[in-house]
Amino acid sequence: MNTIFVRVLDAEDKAKALLNAVHAPVSTRGRQRFDVDPASFASVPRSPFAYWVSDRFRRLFTQIPSFEAEGRTAKVGLQSSDDFRFLKLWWEVGNVLAYSGNPKGGYFSRYYADVFLVVRWTDDGREIKAFAELTPGSNHWSRNIRSAAQYFRAGLTWSHRTTSELSLRAMPAGCIFGSKGPAVLVENDDSEELLVLLAVTNSTTFAACVALQLAAADAAARSYDVGIIQRTPVPVLAEIDRQLLADLARRAWSLSRSLDTRTETSHALNLPALLQVDGTDLTSRVASWSERVRSVEEELLAVQAQINECCFVLYGLDEDDRRAVTEGFCTATPGEGSVDASKASDADVAESGEEDESNADATGLAAELLSWAVGVAFGRFDVRPGTAEREAPPEPEPFDPLPACSPGMLTGEEGLPLNAPPAGYPIDFPGDGILVDDAGAPRDLVASARQVFEHVFDDPAARWEEAAEILGERDRTLRQWFGRDFFEFHLKQYSKSRRKAPIYWPLSTASGSHTVWLYYHRITADSLFQVVVEYLDPKIRKVQEERLQVESRLGRAEGREAAKLAKLAGELAELEQELEEMKAELLRVAELPYKPDLNDGVQITAAPLWKLFRLQAWRKILEATWKKLAKGDYDWAHLSHAIWPERVREKCKTDRSLAIAHELEDLCEVELAPEKKQRRKHDV
Repeated sequence: MNTIFVRVLDAEDKAKALLNAVHAPVSTRGRQRFDVDPASFASVPRSPFAYWVSDRFRRLFTQIPSFEAEGRTAKVGLQSSDDFRFLKLWWEVGNVLAYSGNPKGGYFSRYYADVFLVVRWTDDGREIKAFAELTPGSNHWSRNIRSAAQYFRAGLTWSHRTTSELSLRAMPAGCIFGSKGPAVLVENDDSEELLVLLAVTNSTTFAACVALQLAAADAAARSYDVGIIQRTPVPVLAEIDRQLLADLARRAWSLSRSLDTRTETSHALNLPALLQVDGTDLTSRVASWSERVRSVEEELLAVQAQINECCFVLYGLDEDDRRAVTEGFCTATPGEGSVDASKASDADVAESGEEDESNADATGLAAELLSWAVGVAFGRFDVRPGTAEREAPPEPEPFDPLPACSPGMLTGEEGLPLNAPPAGYPIDFPGDGILVDDAGAPRDLVASARQVFEHVFDDPAARWEEAAEILGERDRTLRQWFGRDFFEFHLKQYSKSRRKAPIYWPLSTASGSHTVWLYYHRITADSLFQVVVEYLDPKIRKVQEERLQVESRLGRAEGREAAKLAKLAGELAELEQELEEMKAELLRVAELPYKPDLNDGVQITAAPLWKLFRLQAWRKILEATWKKLAKGDYDWAHLSHAIWPERVREKCKTDRSLAIAHELEDLCEVELAPEKKQRRKHDV
């Protein structure tokens, strides 16, 4: 027996639309009026009231094999239960080879998204497994660390919970997938099969089949559970269709990744946007980059249309079904999400904790260019791709393992960062990772960044001034911008998924009158002493000499000249006092003792220095982190063991995960839990 369903949600005049559905059944059928046998709802898992699609569409779930067939599966993975401890952003860890990528949801992005989180997994994850066994209600680590036997395989991944439309992207080999970023796996990790699935699962038809199973398709946040993916139908494909879909998915991945080659924090970085395109000046280069983005997005839309059309045919949808899928409310609204991997939607905030904003306007692109120049000045990035002395490496395959460093970084033959310029390298940089904001000083940060322009532009002075103009700076030297705005921009640029991990640290006097910049990856236990001895002490002596000279002249001056000299003497005395206070604070921290271990992450490593940061938002975070560190909340950190060894060693007696973290297992008095054999259901 059929039931009449009326849908007027999209109508502006709902009363009129309702009357039309009642009095004009023929003209409104399939659009606002639906005559459906409710028994047909049982064809769809969970039996949702999917009245807006045809019986034929609902029967797809019984007539076409489900996803969990043909050697395919979907799995939930790692749940750390303490992300701050176990997860890091890939650019903040010390030994990159000791970490594995950890896809963890994130913003809407079909086909491609960089994996920016990593998890430490040395010795088969013994530390995190020991921690998992301490979780209340858990008698074995596999309760939180699921599907461990499937880690490190190539696959697909997606955001488990988001208000965006479902979007799957390639997951490189070598990753540990998570609970918020589950994985699709296929037999033998076949890359062509994965590309075929990447196309099918990003099609409008697959999205509609997923949406039909959701209890509330229009809810503020949707949970794309593994079970839903497993039950979604996937058609059996002929070889010609497989090849077409694999090629289309490969092209979509490549196009999306190409826009990410400008992103400093991406594994795909090659050069900033304004050095990837030609132009007589920065303004014309901004226009050229915008045109490139437009062209890529246009081609991506065309590729997506081809995939959608192909899948309409493969699923056997007629025109009515296609209209229901594309115009119904089971998929995201047009325009939701973006093809640019550097963009995010509001939906992502709930899942990833950070909205990854695009800086595609002139101001953002100019700031990115200057940020890259600072990276070159510190020796992080390689200037040679910008001078055509070194070609970009060939594009990797979608499922290749992530590189230890991006192509744009300065690396040696083993692909790891260098601490000194290689033979013949055109730019000298500080091996100790220290620059200063001090005009005329040998290691002045602004002058060092300005020198980079000498190598990448034919008219460097004009381009430097143009960058200042784009940023709205009257000071064409850009010194004010670097002193006032750069770190805030950098902090935002190097923050993702609720983690903030800036790698260039401005340590300043109380008023910000003098700043020393430290490059995080070169900080050692001697760095703070070095700052004092090699930079602050000479600066203090210089200021003292200047003050004494001014005071000497002041004794002979009169009138306005005397007033002017008196003011200058006061300013120099104040600067001298602030420098002395900064020196004292650096020595206090150095003698804690300060023994940084980059595997603690940026926030822990920077916390003892919180008083020397001027940006209040970052300073407050570090102050709170330092208080928790002193309290003992982060005794897993190596810095905590360096400062409070007795407290940490005592905890190691009863906490095996801490003992493993500090290599003090001989102190642990807790017996090892017997190893249990993992249950392996539906392994591929």
